Amino acid sequence: MKKLKNYYMHLRHHHHHAERRWVFPLAVGSLLSLFLLFVATLTSPEGTPILPFYRSITAASYSVFVESKLHPLPVSALPPPPRLAYLVSGSAGDGGAVRRVLLALYHPGNRYVVHLDLEASAVERADLARFVEEHPLFRRFGNVRVIKKANLVTYRGPTMVANTLHAAAILLRELGDWDWFINLSASDYPLVTQDDLLHTFSYLPRDLNFIDHTSDIGWKDHQRARPIIVDPGLYMNKKQDVFWVTQRRSRPTAFKLFTGSAWMALSKSFIDYCIWGWDNLPRTVLMYYSNFISSPEGYFHTVICNAQEFRNTTVNSDLHFISWDNPPKQHPHYLTVEDMKAMVDSNAPFARKFHRDDPVLDKIDAELLSRGPGMTVPGGWCIGKRENGTDPCSEIGDTTVLRPGQGSKRLETLISSLLSNQKFRPRQCV
Repeated sequence: MKKLKNYYMHLRHHHHHAERRWVFPLAVGSLLSLFLLFVATLTSPEGTPILPFYRSITAASYSVFVESKLHPLPVSALPPPPRLAYLVSGSAGDGGAVRRVLLALYHPGNRYVVHLDLEASAVERADLARFVEEHPLFRRFGNVRVIKKANLVTYRGPTMVANTLHAAAILLRELGDWDWFINLSASDYPLVTQDDLLHTFSYLPRDLNFIDHTSDIGWKDHQRARPIIVDPGLYMNKKQDVFWVTQRRSRPTAFKLFTGSAWMALSKSFIDYCIWGWDNLPRTVLMYYSNFISSPEGYFHTVICNAQEFRNTTVNSDLHFISWDNPPKQHPHYLTVEDMKAMVDSNAPFARKFHRDDPVLDKIDAELLSRGPGMTVPGGWCIGKRENGTDPCSEIGDTTVLRPGQGSKRLETLISSLLSNQKFRPRQCV
């Protein structure tokens, strides 16, 4: 039986330096004895409790400086399972794919925002809105929102970052308590059930941020950091590609650049920080990346690794299986049935890119998710019988009950590796 060793984390500056201890006991081979992590009680050197952090100020800690009044959101104290908040986005022709991804991801305890950009027709966006409004599960639990005022999104421009922040703001304001924000596109697909994912994440500290990142930007220094681009999507209502300005710029010295994958699972406290940005770092970095090619691959990475409160919460992974050329090109390979074994062996909970309705999606539904056509993925909350093609989720039980399967074992293996001595601390913001 393999167990993770103890991990230690230096607490983010909050008047005093203290040590935060995370213990990761994990039995990889047992679903019943999955104990990845427990957050110990935190105290200052004087014995005063440090957590939670509140956006408030007491008389004892009074300061005239406004920054001292604002601190990260406290980690959720709600009992397991955690709640995931998803953004699923698409463009013209992606309405059917967005619906399929939404059904494959659905769980009553999660929250969802779906978005078709302005390149999609008004009819296609209306069809998606009607699907959400009329679906009995979505109506009953009220946990799916469609962005009505669509954004114009340029794939390589800052409008993609703006769209992500837009969805995150909606989730913070409209859809109550959740713990992690996960951004996906219509060409992504899950490789595990939500019960598998929620079961595993139940044992993780809820301030962890899964984000693939590095400061070794290599060729991106010349091709992305130095050039200055303008994204017409910021001010036009018709999609156009970005264009380059002749002037080039030097690397910033006010903060350090990081780059990585555009797909991530971010904590609620970090998302809240990106929206509010009380020390102005998120806004400053956003202004810089408004003229940066492929800004979705750098904005969140640069913010989190330059923020003292969050840089030690990173797990260097995007939780995706992606098939790239070597060296990587602008776009990854489209996945097919021939990639099925590699996807499963990766232990990743998500994969991309897929063509719409590729046969491999049917294979994933049948072999990994047990999802019937047009249905949600059955979980512990589904108590109906599956007979003659009937939907087991047509009868609903306790939505906090999880029924993890083989996917949770694969995910255990991945998380154990990511939190190992070799990969966790040594790969944070370097």
